[in-house]
Amino acid sequence: MNSTELATFMFGHVGIVIGNIVDQQVDAIVNAANSSLMGGGGVDGAIHAAGGPQILCECRELRRTCYPQGLPAGQSVITSGGNLPAHYVIHTVGPVYGRNAGRDAELLAACYRNSLAVAMQHNLRTIAFPAISTGVYGYPRAEAAAVSSEAIQAFLGSEKSLDNVRLVFYQRADAQIFLQNHRFTYP
Repeated sequence: MNSTELATFMFGHVGIVIGNIVDQQVDAIVNAANSSLMGGGGVDGAIHAAGGPQILCECRELRRTCYPQGLPAGQSVITSGGNLPAHYVIHTVGPVYGRNAGRDAELLAACYRNSLAVAMQHNLRTIAFPAISTGVYGYPRAEAAAVSSEAIQAFLGSEKSLDNVRLVFYQRADAQIFLQNHRFTYP
């Protein structure tokens, strides 16, 4: 699947793209993981399937050494990209909507902030995100657009070393919802 850029924000540093996250040729793609880090459905399953067994092996090691109870919602960790075009995968666990004592927006924003921070810690310049938590985790797409765009803009406003942040939507309809509800204030 080829990617199509629909819009840019923040003076070209953020792009809204229709495409498949596993095809993105960036330094890192973000995986909307579950806390087990062992793969799953949706984006998580697609990344593990396309990336091959190396990613799962590294996730097992992260579970064994750092997160025996699983990766908490809002946190992010990095593995290699395995067989993906991206060199790395940054795994983050989004909130299950309505199950976080009113902290859904805080946790979703943390997914974006922490993933961007991990990218910076590894001197990465380009990163692609799926729409975290908007699938089976039930986060309303319009609300997620507002939260994610605000978090990305706040991070990029203080950190200038990321060249490109892509928000990748598999379906045009989801990209349109994002474009109608984002909170980017810079063109």
